[in-house]
Amino acid sequence: MNPKVDFYFDKNEAWQKEIEKMRSIALDCGLTEELKWGCPCYQYNATNVVLIHVFREYCAFLFFKGALLNDPNGILVQQTENVQAARQLRFTNLKEIVKLEAVIKAYIYEAIEVEKAGLTVKLKKTSEFNMPEEFQQRLNKNKALRTAFESLTPGRQRAYLLHFSSAKQAKTRESRIEKYIPQILEGKGIDD
Repeated sequence: MNPKVDFYFDKNEAWQKEIEKMRSIALDCGLTEELKWGCPCYQYNATNVVLIHVFREYCAFLFFKGALLNDPNGILVQQTENVQAARQLRFTNLKEIVKLEAVIKAYIYEAIEVEKAGLTVKLKKTSEFNMPEEFQQRLNKNKALRTAFESLTPGRQRAYLLHFSSAKQAKTRESRIEKYIPQILEGKGIDD
């Protein structure tokens, strides 16, 4: 147990019993506990394997390379259609976690084997994401914007494209693009 992570278990009173059980399961699998993104993160040889996080309706183990895991029980959840690699095991009460403990450990051990084998998830290229016409027009007219956008990491580019294209109306897409142009020109991601 890493004392830096203890606060997470103390602050989440609604899910405290559940996440403490999840913590013991992850540690029983021989993983190292770290604090990443404000959440307990469990690593094998300094690579992220699984993370514990809580939501209003459930708590979850998030497997960083969950897309590569076998899911014979059909319990891995893809958070949204745009999540490419990660998958969750979701729980709504302590009984579920206790009942599935052996299964959870099997998934964690498989995730460790994925890391040992050096497997990676083949991510879609940024060019495969929908480029909103409104943004393409801006890129065509503004060389500095195009250069700045192309200089962003692929993940930051995808985040902008997903955010812009998720708006149903052209007016909304335009306002989103306008709002984020200064951030793109500064080389920042959507959440920076």
